[in-house]
Amino acid sequence: MTNQTWFYSYILALLAALTLSGIGPYDRPTWFLEVAPVIIAVPVMILTYNKFPLTNLAYTLIFIHCGILMIGGHYTYAKTPIGFWLQDLFDLSRNPYDRIGHFAQGFVPAILTREILLRVSPISRGKMLNFLVICVCLAISACYEFIEWWTALLLGQDAEQFLATQGDIWDTQWDMFMALVGAITALLTLGKLHDRQLRQLGEDRA
Repeated sequence: MTNQTWFYSYILALLAALTLSGIGPYDRPTWFLEVAPVIIAVPVMILTYNKFPLTNLAYTLIFIHCGILMIGGHYTYAKTPIGFWLQDLFDLSRNPYDRIGHFAQGFVPAILTREILLRVSPISRGKMLNFLVICVCLAISACYEFIEWWTALLLGQDAEQFLATQGDIWDTQWDMFMALVGAITALLTLGKLHDRQLRQLGEDRA
């Protein structure tokens, strides 16, 4: 399978998953708010593919993150079945799916940010690269919390499903902390694999 065939198969799979997630969601407005990043990401990936194709690792992580968003959108984060299963398994006080989503919100952007910085900026591998990647991920997480805040102000009680705070007054801080943990984990576990895939794209891009 050529890279182009793989990419468009990937896009079709993503669109199919998006369609399935939109069939009978728990709350339609919440579904739209949760999957909005997917709706934005798909055309961006298509438009940039020829001039700036990403590594397969980056595309795979985007797909996984989109899956997390679409599941959360379909059920709402506080009511996902896998979250209830984890809650029972580990005897947790709340459905932890929201924490998983925010972990991914740091984990996936960490690799994307790392890739972009290594390919288009003069920054080389090392502590400064890792520091900047983590800073970007925290900034993305903070901006998402702003969006949640503005949504809550606009919708009032109707935003409760989107916020998925489940009564936790420290939910915002937990969300950003999980994104931080996700970003650090991605850098520690996937850095070498990412470097190999960057080299496959061409040394001039790595």
